Amino acid sequence: MLKGKTDKSRLPSRHVTEGPSRAPHRSYYYAMGLDDDEIAQPFVGVATCWNEAAPCNISLNRQAQAVKLGVKSGGGTPREFTTITVTDGIAMGHEGMRSSLASREAIADTVELTMRGHCYDAIVGLAGCDKSLPGMMMAMVRLNTPSVFIYGGSILPGRLNGKDVTVQDVFEAVGQHQAGNMTDEALRTLERVACPSAGACGGQFTANTMACVSEAIGLALPNSSGAPAPYESRAH
Repeated sequence: MLKGKTDKSRLPSRHVTEGPSRAPHRSYYYAMGLDDDEIAQPFVGVATCWNEAAPCNISLNRQAQAVKLGVKSGGGTPREFTTITVTDGIAMGHEGMRSSLASREAIADTVELTMRGHCYDAIVGLAGCDKSLPGMMMAMVRLNTPSVFIYGGSILPGRLNGKDVTVQDVFEAVGQHQAGNMTDEALRTLERVACPSAGACGGQFTANTMACVSEAIGLALPNSSGAPAPYESRAH
């Protein structure tokens, strides 16, 4: 976006910012600290699936702040909002598994509702989990508005006995434990180190696969999905 006076005559945000009849709408934006210039700029939704449900989501709030700085530098006014996540890694193996697939539709619906309800002109969406990636992208396609998708990034591997380990090793270890080939203490040791920080499951599962898809279909910038979640380079 180019800095300077924006012609909002064809932008959705004209419905909430332009003309005397929108004075009540603008009063809410002043209440949130926006000034005249920010209200006159295009509104860019910064949507995240940040929550404390799983490590795949935990860094999205931090990454969203970098996105907002980028939007501001490009002459837009960022409007951050969040939606849910149901993570397969925790929801599977019990009644919670009934919630996983349905959460994808809920994510798409809530992002679309927020964007349409508040008349945002564009969206940057950040997601990090199996159902939140496709959910966020589904909303972008439904909206047919300028969109950029950002993957929150994969988790780094843990280390045990000089080797890399991931949550896949923990799943396999459960079977070994049930077969009597692994002790309780060995299993506890592995589970404590397999997932060392923020990021999506460390394997070519749905999250990392959909991250590749996001680049292939043009919703994400080329080479934007590869850096692991903890890397500071993701902010650039």
